[in-house]
Amino acid sequence: MDVLVVGAGPAGAATAALLARRGLAVLAVDRAAFPRHKACAEFLSPEAARDLDDLGVLRDIETARPRHLSGFRLVSDDGREARGRYDRAPLPPYRPFGYALPRSTLDTILVGAARRSGAEVRTGVALDRLIVEDGVVRGAVLREGGEREDVRARVSVGADGLNSAVARQLGLARRGRLRRLALVAHLEGVEGTGELGEMFMADGWYVGLAPVGGGLVNAAMVVPMADAPAIHRDRRAFFLGHLAQIPELRRRLAGARIAREILLAGPFARRARRCTVDGALLVGDAADFYDPFTGEGIFAALRGGRLAAQAIADALAAGSASREALSPYVAARRASFLGKWVLERLAAHAVTRPALMRRFTRALERRRALADLWVGAAGDSVPVRELFTPRHLAALVV
Repeated sequence: MDVLVVGAGPAGAATAALLARRGLAVLAVDRAAFPRHKACAEFLSPEAARDLDDLGVLRDIETARPRHLSGFRLVSDDGREARGRYDRAPLPPYRPFGYALPRSTLDTILVGAARRSGAEVRTGVALDRLIVEDGVVRGAVLREGGEREDVRARVSVGADGLNSAVARQLGLARRGRLRRLALVAHLEGVEGTGELGEMFMADGWYVGLAPVGGGLVNAAMVVPMADAPAIHRDRRAFFLGHLAQIPELRRRLAGARIAREILLAGPFARRARRCTVDGALLVGDAADFYDPFTGEGIFAALRGGRLAAQAIADALAAGSASREALSPYVAARRASFLGKWVLERLAAHAVTRPALMRRFTRALERRRALADLWVGAAGDSVPVRELFTPRHLAALVV
């Protein structure tokens, strides 16, 4: 086996598909069965369409009738709002909208792409332990039901998400200080949804709404880790009670109902100590996930899969899977994601300060072009450095 991919979500499926297209023998495994529900905001930024197109699945995504979101509406805790659109950003995005669709649909499409590309994908298969010999990862012991199987691979990929077992077994898992949880539900009967995604700020927490098609709206609420005991006592009561604290949502959700169980994710603020070792690398949330405010997850998973596949293919073609041979992946990730790492960390800390978010919202409300710029950066089409020019920074404080 050339490559073993642990995890067949967007990062793992993209990595497997792109490597299989290069003629490599690829096995991707996932402990879940597809289709499956996933605690996720279920939004793909406009730039993610580029990666979906490269994977050959953009037509499949469109056939699934996702909602097209042309931008975002930010509402501070005092009710002030700002709106930004992707098509008005200074640099045109790959598509003038983002896609919103259930992960059960998206993941099934991506797994299908991996299989059509020639990768073997096995579900209901969990990682038991990595095989490490003389400090080099040589594959893994997999567990399916009560059976265990040794799978030897030249490169192993950890694409197993936020709580990555691969990262833990390699001693790379690390958690940050800003720890949060997300509660995610599908709501039916939400009034007033349109072509914009929405972010509602509250005192130390926030909730995003995105229609995902079929009359459903994804509601993703992010709260401090300190709320965990209350969530575990009564998840539904906590979720509905928090939504009711926001006056606009209290009105718009009066006739709504929860159409799917409330899923829990987190804690966030995870970043691996490094993303490559001899014989293995990490991709997607297994490598880094700080906070979902900027909607980075799925795009980073797809783009990270592309970067990982390139680095792995080049390393194996040169006859080595050492950490040094895989090091171009580290540089490529930094070049692609550094700006967004900075932005998501700034945003994650800003949302804990209501007064700061009020001021930020008012500034964007007064200057539509500035709102479009920030939404473009969050949508991955505008370089983050554009936000921090003296002119744009001054616009936030005057």
